[in-house]
Amino acid sequence: MNPILHQIRLSLRSELAEYDRTLSQIMSSNVALVDKVAKYIVRHRGKGLRPLLVVICARMMGEPNKNTYLVAALVEILHTATLVHDDVIDEAEVRRSFPSINALWKNKISILMGDYLLAKSLISATATGSLEIMEILACTAKRLSKGELFQIEKSRKLDISEQEYYMMVSDKTAALISACCELGCMTVRNTPEDRQALAKYGENIGIAFQIKDDLLDFEGKENILGKHVGADLKGKKITLPLIASLNKATGRERTMVLKLLKKGVTDNDIKEIISFCERYGGLNQAYQTAQQYALLAKQSVEHYPDDQYKDNAIKFVDYTISRKK
Repeated sequence: MNPILHQIRLSLRSELAEYDRTLSQIMSSNVALVDKVAKYIVRHRGKGLRPLLVVICARMMGEPNKNTYLVAALVEILHTATLVHDDVIDEAEVRRSFPSINALWKNKISILMGDYLLAKSLISATATGSLEIMEILACTAKRLSKGELFQIEKSRKLDISEQEYYMMVSDKTAALISACCELGCMTVRNTPEDRQALAKYGENIGIAFQIKDDLLDFEGKENILGKHVGADLKGKKITLPLIASLNKATGRERTMVLKLLKKGVTDNDIKEIISFCERYGGLNQAYQTAQQYALLAKQSVEHYPDDQYKDNAIKFVDYTISRKK
């Protein structure tokens, strides 16, 4: 585990243990197949970054409570629903170095399980007794779908601009991370100023996080990532490193790269495109942009008292842009 993330988790181990208990309770059902798939998901879940952010932001406001842990579980379930659906769309057979749900149970069950998890997260939100929390989760779910649909549209046309990229990232990635931070705040201290500050904190983390993901698709190692390097390129997804490079390239080279993507890239094509992005500085520009959004995230919480809880929020930003997977 990343040392920064490990430090944050150690400082919040009792809170995260309570979150784990809440998630296990919510994920259980009276349908054998649902329980079987749910147990597989829980056993092979990821780093739990979104619920961790809920807890971090709640802790900055005061003492976490039942609703804090409930919200933390709900955002993880909502996120998992989107991943299950994404793997079907992308025909991905691996998720976090393990077989994906669709690889094991095929598309029909995967889609239905994703639908079940989405419904579960939204229905369980009623237990918070807060219409505001329910509305934020519902609006976030809509933005996630909108962002994914926009990405699919652009992968077919191969014409996404830098401005459109940020709009897409704001919906498909930053929306949920921003909601996590705002919701964590709301469960402890529901003031407009705090909600706005932490929502901005999460929005900027989300954009930096996605840009780092884009970079890892070019620079990562498959044994660490748990997925193939160049997976975005194979899926015809044009991300920031490539957009920045295409904007600087000659017309001939730009046309050549877009033709490669349109026909479907091979492993050799991926190496050629990565070299193209290195040559035109797209990777470096994307890295610098991620750093800028990380700084904005830190500035969103700089007015809070200097304590271990604010320190966790700052450390999480550092983790976002230093991670290897």
